[in-house]
Amino acid sequence: MKNAPFILFLCFIFVTACKKTEKKQMNTVKPPIAEKKPKTLEKHGDIRVDDYYWLNERENPEVIDYLERENEYYEAMTAHTDDLKDSLFKEMKGRIKEDDESVPYRYNGYWYITKYEEGKDYPIYIRKKDEDGAVEEVMFDCNEMAKDYSYFNLRGINISPDNKLAAFGVDTLSRRKYTLQVKNLETGEIYPLKIENTTGGSTWANDNKTLFYTRKDEQTLRSDKVYKHVLGQQKPEDELVYHEEDDTFNAFVYKSKSKKYIIFGSGSTLTSEFSFLDADNPNGKIKVFQPRERGLEYSIAHYQDSFYVITNADKATNFKLMKTSVENTSKENWKEVIPHREDVLLEDIEIFKDYLVVSERSNGLNKIKVQRWDGNKEYYIPFDNETYTVFTSTNLEFDTDTLRYVYNSLTTPASTIDFNMETKEKVVKKEQEVLGGKFDKDNYTSDRVWATAKDGTKIPISMVYKKGIKKDGKNPLLLYGYGSYGATIDPYFSTVRLSLLDRGFIYAIAHIRGGEYLGRKWYEDGKLLTKKNTFTDFVDCSEFLIKENYTSSEHLYAMGGSAGGLLMGAVINLAPELYNGVIAAVPFVDVVTTMLDESIPLTTGEYDEWGNPNNKDYYNYIKSYSPYDNVKPLEYPNLLVTTGLHDSQVQYWEPAKWVAKLRNVKKGDNLLLFETNMDAGHGGASGRFEALKEVAKEYAFLLDLEGIRR
Repeated sequence: MKNAPFILFLCFIFVTACKKTEKKQMNTVKPPIAEKKPKTLEKHGDIRVDDYYWLNERENPEVIDYLERENEYYEAMTAHTDDLKDSLFKEMKGRIKEDDESVPYRYNGYWYITKYEEGKDYPIYIRKKDEDGAVEEVMFDCNEMAKDYSYFNLRGINISPDNKLAAFGVDTLSRRKYTLQVKNLETGEIYPLKIENTTGGSTWANDNKTLFYTRKDEQTLRSDKVYKHVLGQQKPEDELVYHEEDDTFNAFVYKSKSKKYIIFGSGSTLTSEFSFLDADNPNGKIKVFQPRERGLEYSIAHYQDSFYVITNADKATNFKLMKTSVENTSKENWKEVIPHREDVLLEDIEIFKDYLVVSERSNGLNKIKVQRWDGNKEYYIPFDNETYTVFTSTNLEFDTDTLRYVYNSLTTPASTIDFNMETKEKVVKKEQEVLGGKFDKDNYTSDRVWATAKDGTKIPISMVYKKGIKKDGKNPLLLYGYGSYGATIDPYFSTVRLSLLDRGFIYAIAHIRGGEYLGRKWYEDGKLLTKKNTFTDFVDCSEFLIKENYTSSEHLYAMGGSAGGLLMGAVINLAPELYNGVIAAVPFVDVVTTMLDESIPLTTGEYDEWGNPNNKDYYNYIKSYSPYDNVKPLEYPNLLVTTGLHDSQVQYWEPAKWVAKLRNVKKGDNLLLFETNMDAGHGGASGRFEALKEVAKEYAFLLDLEGIRR
């Protein structure tokens, strides 16, 4: 190959010319500019002028026009990556076993299975009797049900005790407002009954005809009322059996695993309250378990003649397990079963006839503890690395020695495991298949490292990358964060993520304060008047990764969604120079205005998370970090912002206003791209393959910034 150097030179010239032409073409595309229509907002004597407040007028044709022009701009600015998006989509889809099915679980004499068929977006829900020669019955084929909708979600399948009926909820708009219906599983008939504006979930009483369900407030979408519907009843209206009048609480209903009680619950960020009803007597009297007390959190599970209570009572920050009789359930009767521990977070329990299973978190790591009720046996199921996630799965059977759990790690696909609690034998029922013939978990490495925050706190970071990567500061690295509501982003395996790892990316999760990775105090130290710890922790993690030569500011990227989108907005106001690119998905960025508007879904229920800005101290603190209120004339990193027009969690206008303001104020010529899915809400597209297309867009944005086009 004597001409190889010359050929390489020609290729270099060609690629360089293409890039220059491409950049020139992109520079000729002008971004849409939203009209300024100043609105004065005043609170506590403080005046804010919001030029883009008008964008919250969902029905205004000008608003739709602006969103569509932003979408057109996004398409034009990313047209050169269309082939990359397409190849990423095909690559990610190619790793998925399309004709797949879940591990069957047994409930009330039937095995239940979720299936997917090749080329189809939606699940098929199937069951068959637990007997030889039983034939599979298709309960719901969501592919057929979704045919006439651009968005479709079925949830809350709830089988009657006699196995003849199934209640279910359907959302076709992505506003999380479900229509509740009932299907006769023997005849296949879906009854004419349609109960609108529910959560989608429901609970049967043991008489097979009484159905309890929760409705949402039409405007705020707060689940505030529990109703009782009796099949075939002559009454025009369902009976209201529980009304949560406190607008900071949400109501819900479910049946105890023992099938003995209907449980009515209501909770806010800091306080909970439960009531219960004999499931054999749906017209009986509902009894309050323990009246609400500000700051008292608890949850309940029934076993024999007792209730077991996970609670933070008596300053048990990381929670403890208590026990009380069915007859005397108030707090003064609770007796300690597992004491509070400063270094162990008690997360959940599973009750079986002979065993109690406890899910804990210690030093950030999931633990599963098994103990017999008779006290003869107690042990932890062993796990052996620092970047794994394990959780108990579907365990509906009561009289069994088998515990089902799911294990995976940053390098290991998810396995569904049946564990015999008596013999300690485990059977892997299914390991997630990674198709395509290229995946070998031994080609990847995962680590947990610790950054030091400005206040001296150690912040854990979980990361995964392909073996052979050098710490030379040249690696592209995507740092993911959330850090709110006590929600922990555990290290988990992703077939989709392989498309980044195989192209040289490091993927990292910053376990910042505001989650519960290191216990309940980790959450308390990242909310309300300590919320800024969440943002500075993420910045400190970013600086650590640069300092340790995992990456550099030229190759560091950040991503977060919803409250994680708030994180992204706050971080780029604090330290825009650290990142080459940032993805903010459905971002909660207009915190002050939203938290002052009680008509917006979720607002009042979140005062204990962010603070109530009707209080001046909280107002000033929230305003000091709210991304929209703190946009400055800075050189922000390249940005991709996404939302859904029908989002019920974070309204579309928050990112729309933020982007409009950024366009007007920011310095430099870095990309600012904004895409609105006009058919979807908070969770994005509903089909499994349509969702992959959205990920492909995000990855193409990152890879393009790195100059990776294949």
